Amino acid sequence: MDARLLIISIVPSIILALWIYFHDKYDREPLGLVIKTFFYGTLIIFPTLYIEKFLLSLNVFNGLFGSIYTAFIVAGLTEEFFKRLIVLKTIYHHEEFNERLDGIAYSVYAALGFATIENIMYVTNNYFANPLVGLYRGIFSVPAHILFAITMGYYLSLAKFCGNVYDKKRYLSKSLWIPVIFHGIFNFILLSKISILMVIFIPFVIYLWIINIRKLKEYTKESKMEHMNYKNK
Repeated sequence: MDARLLIISIVPSIILALWIYFHDKYDREPLGLVIKTFFYGTLIIFPTLYIEKFLLSLNVFNGLFGSIYTAFIVAGLTEEFFKRLIVLKTIYHHEEFNERLDGIAYSVYAALGFATIENIMYVTNNYFANPLVGLYRGIFSVPAHILFAITMGYYLSLAKFCGNVYDKKRYLSKSLWIPVIFHGIFNFILLSKISILMVIFIPFVIYLWIINIRKLKEYTKESKMEHMNYKNK
């Protein structure tokens, strides 16, 4: 593999992973657990690709409906399901998941593990046909994975620290289907190639950044307060 293409592929994930890691400054997660979650995220690319290939073989739709099926079911549901599964199996019941910001952090690490391998595959396979593919994906696709992950982690944390059984189930459900919807809309706009939808692509990405930065700030502020209260005891 060309070292230059490898660097182009992994740099966006490294930058975003470091951003989240150092953002979590009041109760920073153990580096070993962070790496473990990221590594498991890289591994899910294999069952994800297998299932996506199988689901694509079942696609009986043409045109717009085919794009909807591919965007929401093949990509959105499959990828978000496996990324969420990593968090549920690796960290959700772990003692280090002790504040709500952790749900976002570990969801992002799992998503970036997946996004790293996916990006390597896209860039190495398409670079010579489109040398700007790494730039496009570094600006839009890789960051999109962490935006979906922030939403996922936000609701996983609400479920984790919720005492009401009904609300816990509701939040767990939202931790899957809301990221699937966001992921599906993101992919559908690009797959549909409908001009009017392409016009709203950038506003939609900006909207995702705004609502997810708010979620991140909410839990970061809460983490800071818990840290200050702990120090004052």
